Amino acid sequence: MSAFTLSPRAEARRDRRRRERIEEQSREIPVKLYGLRRGTVTGLTLLCMLFAIFTLIPIAWIVINSTKTQANIFETFGFWFAKPFAFFKNFSLLGQNVDGYGVFTRWFANTALYAGLGGVGATALSAFAGYGFARYNFRGSRLLFYLVLSALLVPISAITLPLYLSYAKVHLINSIWGMILPSMVNPVGVYLMKVFVEVSVPRELLDAARIDGAGEVRIFFRLALPLMVPGLMTVLLITVVSIWNNYFLPLIIFSQNQLYPLTVGLGLWSQRAQNSGGAQLFPLVVVGGLVTIIPLIALFLVLQRYWRSGLLLGSLAN
Repeated sequence: MSAFTLSPRAEARRDRRRRERIEEQSREIPVKLYGLRRGTVTGLTLLCMLFAIFTLIPIAWIVINSTKTQANIFETFGFWFAKPFAFFKNFSLLGQNVDGYGVFTRWFANTALYAGLGGVGATALSAFAGYGFARYNFRGSRLLFYLVLSALLVPISAITLPLYLSYAKVHLINSIWGMILPSMVNPVGVYLMKVFVEVSVPRELLDAARIDGAGEVRIFFRLALPLMVPGLMTVLLITVVSIWNNYFLPLIIFSQNQLYPLTVGLGLWSQRAQNSGGAQLFPLVVVGGLVTIIPLIALFLVLQRYWRSGLLLGSLAN
């Protein structure tokens, strides 16, 4: 038996190889462990690729046609470039008041202001409300939460006239606060933060802080808020995109083109171009649309590391 006994060094090498083999196998999770067949995974992957192509087609069109003159936009193939290369000329016209209908750079600054203030305000209010609904029990909390969610069932068109009359009474017509204040009310953000807090902020942690003598304000800002960062970034991204693309609300409350956001301003240019056939307006609408979506793409890329991690970054193992 002693002839077949391995030396300590050989046994250590065998154990090391076994551990390496187990670790290598653990890195590759078989498809069957996900509960899906390999063919199903392949089909879903193809569907995702088709959806990505369908989503990127408009972006490709607007990038290509932003380099064309108005004649080439209508006379050449929409998904390939044509001479002359007019992107820089079209881009330079964005800073001019074409036909007296407004300046694109002014509309861009207005949109950034509305989206920035409204997004930060909506995120803060959603954090306060979501934390309150998730971690405090008070009379009528469930009813109040359902009342907040019921706002999602009311279409904006149904409250157009009451909204305009209310704004006129409090002098919010042609006021930037008439755009910012309603944007800070975000029922979807409240719901998301409530769910996020319930999963990511343990009650045991808050109770331990209370036992140590910490006040509620300190508990929220020092303990709960750092754990809520991924949820806050998600709400901020959703809110900023919603305000950036909002068309109906500014169309109601603004009658001065220097207060317009990008959506209303570009809509005005597009309508003017279709009615008058202006030689310069169609290229401006195209390149203006391209410049409009670039900040949203940049914001998406910057914040993706927060919302992509989902609940994992804000969770705490019990």
